Amino acid sequence: MTRIARFSLTSADPATLAGFYAAAFRFAPAGITRRDAAPYGVPGAATVHLLRLGAQEIELVGFDHPGAPYPADSTSHDAWFQHLALVTTDIAAARAHLDSVPGWTAITTGGEPVLLPPSSGGVTAFKFRDPDGHPLEFLCFPPGATPDDWRTTTLAGPCIGIDHSAIAVADSARSLAFYEPLGLRASACSQNRGPAQEALDAAPGDHVHVIALSPAQVPPHLELLAYRTPTVRPGATAPNDVACTRTVLEGGRTLLTDPDGHRVVAP
Repeated sequence: MTRIARFSLTSADPATLAGFYAAAFRFAPAGITRRDAAPYGVPGAATVHLLRLGAQEIELVGFDHPGAPYPADSTSHDAWFQHLALVTTDIAAARAHLDSVPGWTAITTGGEPVLLPPSSGGVTAFKFRDPDGHPLEFLCFPPGATPDDWRTTTLAGPCIGIDHSAIAVADSARSLAFYEPLGLRASACSQNRGPAQEALDAAPGDHVHVIALSPAQVPPHLELLAYRTPTVRPGATAPNDVACTRTVLEGGRTLLTDPDGHRVVAP
């Protein structure tokens, strides 16, 4: 049984970024460790801050030998794009609270949540970047259509957990051939396009084929974003670059690289 244990984000200053995640989303600190950085593909050592939001975890990794900062001109159509989608019980409240926490920048045109059409899931969403540049998304399900996993939460909100992480891919068939042997198989798909999608990604003419990969588990899951317009811009990240995010599978010990350069820590 495949389970995503956590997502691992590279940070130039993990202590400061951990403070942002606690203040903006109410992530709870779950420990700080010093580790050998070799399993991450980096020489030397690293400081790792573990954070939890409900049942989901992230780790913020600061390497003693840091890499490049997040590219300033980055978009959702870059090969290194990987975001975290945070489920909210009240997206207006989550967005309003975000205004009280400095350091983030909006991606979505107009700086406010947008309602996607039923063909794109009917969710309300808002994309933005944390102080290091990592892309994030607030996600709110339509009334009466909240998945069971999110109906039973005991958190007060407005942020209650991580629903998924989405990665930009140039060729969905090639990516599926990589992820399916790891136990992550296509379970749903949609074609997202139109004015709301264009505003969400701040990309005129936006058209993306979204493929959900569902392991046999509770959230989070992984999604493939195969952009048809604009096409995915190729590029590579070093394992200590801030733009390098890792999807860590339960029991993961081996660092793999998918066809677009995304890292996966697999058993």
